[in-house]
Amino acid sequence: MDVVVLGASGTLGKAIVQEALKRKHEVTAAVRHPDSLQIEHERLQIATVDILNPSSVAAVVGGHGEVISAFGPDSGRENDLLGAADSLLEGMRIAGVERLMIVGGAGSLKTESGEWLMDTAEFPEELRPLAAAHANAYEIYRGSALDYTYISPPAVIVPGRRTGMFRIGLDRLIVDENGESSISVEDFAVAVIDELEEGNFSRERFTVAY
Repeated sequence: MDVVVLGASGTLGKAIVQEALKRKHEVTAAVRHPDSLQIEHERLQIATVDILNPSSVAAVVGGHGEVISAFGPDSGRENDLLGAADSLLEGMRIAGVERLMIVGGAGSLKTESGEWLMDTAEFPEELRPLAAAHANAYEIYRGSALDYTYISPPAVIVPGRRTGMFRIGLDRLIVDENGESSISVEDFAVAVIDELEEGNFSRERFTVAY
C-alpha cells in the first residue's frame, strides 16, 4: 500500500512510518523540515509540506491512496490544528484523494462518568488548550464528506515495547483493572497501520489501550 504520513518527524509520526515500512508499505514521509527526519529506507521517500497550505498538501498527497496525519502544533499555536484540518480537507479535495486517518484527541474521549477526559480534575491544566483544539478539529473532520478515521490515544502514551496486544474502543477512554489508561508509542503505531490495512472504522473514531 502507498501511504503519505504527515507530521512524520514527531514521536508518533516516526513510529507510524517505521511500522508501515516494517509491513512492506511504500511510505512518503511529509515534513516541514526534511532534515529533521533521520530515517533511510528503500521504500521511503521524504517530502516537504506546509500542512497549513492546501496547495502544498495537494502536491504531496496527489497520486497516493492513503494519508495519515500525525501533525502536532507548536506550543502556543494549538489552534493550528483547526487550520490544518481545513487545509487537509481542501488539499485532499484538490488532489482527489479520499482516505484520511488522523491521530489525536485523547482529551475528548469520555470517561466512566460521561465527561470528557480533558474536563476531569486529573487532566493536566497545561494540556487543556491542545485537547480543546483537537476536539474542535475532530468536529471539522466529522462534518466533512471525506472517508476519515480519527484515532485517539489513551490518557498516557510513552515510548516502550511493541507487543501487538491491546484493546480497542470507540469514544470511551479504555482503562485497565487499576483504572489506568495507557499504551506504548510502538503499539499505538501498530493500531494505526492495522486500520490502514483493514479499514474497519470508516467515518468513525476509535481508541486503543492496554
